[in-house]
Amino acid sequence: MPLYFHTLYTEGISEEARFPRERYRKIARRLAGRPDRIQIVESPAASDADITLAHDPDYVHRFLSGEMDEAERRRIGLRPWTDLIIPRTRHLIGGAISALSDVMEDGGIAANMAGGTHHAHYDWGSGYCVFNDLAICARIATQRYGVGRVAIVDLDVHQGDGSASILAKDPEVFTLSLHCAENFPMHKTMSDLDIALPQGSGDEVYLEALDSALNMVWREGPELILFQAGVDPLAEDKLGRLALTQDGLAQRNAMVFDEVAKRDLPCLVFMGGGYCKPIEPTIDAFVRLFEQAAETHQRMQAY
Repeated sequence: MPLYFHTLYTEGISEEARFPRERYRKIARRLAGRPDRIQIVESPAASDADITLAHDPDYVHRFLSGEMDEAERRRIGLRPWTDLIIPRTRHLIGGAISALSDVMEDGGIAANMAGGTHHAHYDWGSGYCVFNDLAICARIATQRYGVGRVAIVDLDVHQGDGSASILAKDPEVFTLSLHCAENFPMHKTMSDLDIALPQGSGDEVYLEALDSALNMVWREGPELILFQAGVDPLAEDKLGRLALTQDGLAQRNAMVFDEVAKRDLPCLVFMGGGYCKPIEPTIDAFVRLFEQAAETHQRMQAY
């Protein structure tokens, strides 16, 4: 399974930032020893044309030229910014687009070891998200690859407000967000299907809600799945407020991947959030996610 990564995923964020930048490097090191299942590929840089498929050209220019004001930067986070945040963002989006190309051409599953930037809106960023890789990939899938129905399955603990906003008028895209109700963002944007769970919901409540939600997704007849697989529903996550165990999270992943394999749907995995402190439970959960994705990819390619 192709898994896209770039050293800028870590190095493009300041060491002084509150964001856990080391998670990318640590995951890459853990997965580097699995070449039989996972091929780590360097992410290329996305073009302006790719990014403006889902974003206001003026907003894109202000970011890429370093002309954003302090209020815009503060809303996004990742501060203090370094000059490397601009190429980092290009490569993050480029990794997602390359993974999309892989699954559209060869089927199966591909992933990006970053991204899932679902809080980025058309002309502003928020919540550590500059540009929305989910929305960009959805537009590329429908406009360049002719996909008739895309489903975004967003299982991050935070609602995918930016994706819902950008894609609200795209009839070819179905957006699902299953998240914690009492959590960021405070102002939610309506997805095609929102399921907001109360704080403290554990494995049983979560997985029952997910089963119902996925049944609705499959009824939409998707031809491509964009899976935002944040691991911040973990009980240990400091930004999560749900109470999933590692096994519960793995069951969540399996519920998506098993149906993807059964229906032979191309699937792109976006990393999403994960903010445990210390970071080790987050790393463990992401490594398990990518291993599950790779095992499913192998199974699909063997058909």
